[in-house]
Amino acid sequence: MTDTGTGRHGLPERPSLDGLEDKWAPRWQEEGTYAFDRSKERADVYAIDTPPPTVSGSLHVGHVFSYTHTDTVARFQRMRGKTVFYPMGWDDNGLPTERRVQNLFGVRCDPTLPYDPRWQPAATPPKQPVSISRRNFVELCGRLTVEDEKAFEALWRRLGLSVDWALTYTTIGDKARAVSQRAFLANLARGEAYTAEAPTLWDVGFRTAVAQAELEDRERPGAYHRLRFHGPDGPVEVDTTRPELLPACVALVHHPGDPRFAGLTSVRTPFFDVEVPVREHPLAAADKGTGIAMVCTFGDLADVTWWRDLGLETRVVLGRDGRFLADRPAGVPVAAYQGFAGLTVNAARREMVRLLRESGDLLGEPRPVTHPVKFYEKGDSPLEIVTSRQWFIRNGGRDPELRDRLLARGRELDWVPDSMRHRFEHWVTGLTGDWLISRQRFFGVPIPVWYRLDDAGEPDYDQLLIPDDSALPIDPSSECPPGFTESQRDKPGGFTADPDVMDTWATSSLSPQIVTGWSTDEDLHRRVFPMDLRPQGQEIIRTWLFSSVLRADQLNDVLPWQRAVLSGWILDPDHKKISKSQGNDVVTPLALLEQYGSDAVRYWASSGRPGADLAFEPAQLKVGRRLATKLLNASRFALGLGAAEALRQPVSEPLDRAMLGRLAEVLTEATTAFEQYQHTDALQTAETFFWTFCDDYIELVKDRAYGSGPGADSARAALAAGLAVQLRLFAPFLPYVTEEVWSWWRYGSVHRATWPTKYELTRVAPDSDPSLLDLAGEALRQVRRAKSDRKVSMKTEVPLAEALGPAALLDRLELIDGDFRAAGRITKLDLLRDRTTELVIACAF
Repeated sequence: MTDTGTGRHGLPERPSLDGLEDKWAPRWQEEGTYAFDRSKERADVYAIDTPPPTVSGSLHVGHVFSYTHTDTVARFQRMRGKTVFYPMGWDDNGLPTERRVQNLFGVRCDPTLPYDPRWQPAATPPKQPVSISRRNFVELCGRLTVEDEKAFEALWRRLGLSVDWALTYTTIGDKARAVSQRAFLANLARGEAYTAEAPTLWDVGFRTAVAQAELEDRERPGAYHRLRFHGPDGPVEVDTTRPELLPACVALVHHPGDPRFAGLTSVRTPFFDVEVPVREHPLAAADKGTGIAMVCTFGDLADVTWWRDLGLETRVVLGRDGRFLADRPAGVPVAAYQGFAGLTVNAARREMVRLLRESGDLLGEPRPVTHPVKFYEKGDSPLEIVTSRQWFIRNGGRDPELRDRLLARGRELDWVPDSMRHRFEHWVTGLTGDWLISRQRFFGVPIPVWYRLDDAGEPDYDQLLIPDDSALPIDPSSECPPGFTESQRDKPGGFTADPDVMDTWATSSLSPQIVTGWSTDEDLHRRVFPMDLRPQGQEIIRTWLFSSVLRADQLNDVLPWQRAVLSGWILDPDHKKISKSQGNDVVTPLALLEQYGSDAVRYWASSGRPGADLAFEPAQLKVGRRLATKLLNASRFALGLGAAEALRQPVSEPLDRAMLGRLAEVLTEATTAFEQYQHTDALQTAETFFWTFCDDYIELVKDRAYGSGPGADSARAALAAGLAVQLRLFAPFLPYVTEEVWSWWRYGSVHRATWPTKYELTRVAPDSDPSLLDLAGEALRQVRRAKSDRKVSMKTEVPLAEALGPAALLDRLELIDGDFRAAGRITKLDLLRDRTTELVIACAF
């Protein structure tokens, strides 16, 4: 802050918002203003499970929006006397980080290569990617994320998040990896984690399996092709959008009892001439297409369901690279299949259509259609389904008892807003399988198991080799299981490491356990777990919130937190969600913080309610800066009158008591709003009163406050009491300007001050009549309007004013006669009592 000197009482003559962040953020850190006191017992702690942002790029205004909401809660709870456990994490493992490393350094990971401790990336990325070992690749990922995390922390500090930075963690750090692996092994020991060879959704670009929670539907153009199968009594017509999967066809399926297919038990496929059964299934839609569908292994999730329920054969044609396998599936003629080996899906589709046209088994032309296609949320290619060995955690998708237990947990949780509970329940009831947690990637938490190899060198998946708990975290690819040596790795009779890592959500789902010290710091764990609050985005209810509830239920037999507060989305001017994936996150938070100031940005963010979307409006930032500026200047004015010195003087005048009485009502309303996690209501209540305080009350009493005697002392004492309460009301929202003003006249930090109570106002202003403040404000507005209508200055003297109204109203106006006349520059005021119901002020100039 730039001062040009000091006025009376040591106050800055020209206070400014500029530079407050640079002044106070370092001081908060140096003085430990937000440090967690781990000597406190659980009843005195408020614990927040802060979302760890993904450090794979940059933060956008949506992050500022939701993290500000959480910070207002933390600041309120701290002022209410709680020691706030408010950590920050960085979610640094996962596919986005790997992709950035590949592009930035020009490398690719080859797990078969040995680690080279001397290897360093080239100063300029090579044109052709360089192959490096998994360990070298992971080290590069770590190097990149450290730089990202520094930038993220700097922005959060400038925004004023009251995080205890000593509690920072990363999802790829030793502690997080140990907790993740220990939790996985606990799931494994109880039969909640298992490995299986099964059809899995597969992203051919990232070359990894994908879980149900990571799917999103995208509208894509396609085409229905009508194919002619050959039945014993004539042709059977079938519509499909995946004609290229004809060699993987294992059945046709129709709705039970459909008379069109009565007695039909088998058909032969077009072109390949393979006999396949015709079966019934209740999920087959009689009114879709021709009423009978082709079942392939595997074209979509419906194929998986039919294949599993009907016990059908398996004919796999697609490999993990998204190309047709070189080896034909069983039962398919060699000559018919050989032209497809090695083709991409699109190339195989074109070739299949050409061949069907030639054979006459394509009926008519393909019919264009736009339909939803499943993608990995971070991927660029449609998902395929391949058969692979993966790790799963039971999640209720196939266990009705577990599903019911998780639904009960959802009802036990306090949701803000409550409507978000339905999204959780919809997700749980719609689960179709267990949670696939393994990923065929490199930068992540390794699956902590090895497999014994038989005499032929094949892994025995029933003979798992488990690490000692004391050895965690471990990397099976570079460490040996107990009782083995490195020379036995990948040798017959020896062992092999599980090559996969855990899905990033398998680690993030344990954030309550990681930050509270489960299995690593039991003293801390008992003081802060279960936690009080999970703040998060609504779009990850199905991933982060659900998986966290699942893991805590399995590991701790409790909810991980008492309450979940869901944030809405930030919308651009076209009312589209602002996000990296939408490509409309062009406004950087740092630029906003530098242009408008952190308090102004926080004011805008705080105007969004939990669960509700908010449009990004730069005009709101200007409103926030105006509010912060007014708070600075009005405080400077009040303290310049000597308010601080009169703090303990009696408040005797009716208008002063009225102001404090109304402020007591505002305080009660704002406190209730905070207790209900409705920060926007608390802000609006405080802001509305503040403008009344500035525009009406200060104008009404400033002449009296400039004077001397009991009346002046009363005004200055009321100003001091009112300012002390309002600074604390605004502190959760505008931390910088409130801290600055507080430092002018009070000791310590406003953010360590106690939250104001109604008693501290009613104690100095008993028997107040808050409506007197409304009456005085209305009377003053009428005088101002009269001057405005006459186009004269507000400082113009009014020789005579007449107040017309009911006797009771004018009797109350008479109580504040002196303040009203001084503020309105009224020489003489006549009170004309009549039977009217409203106050009318007439001015004679």
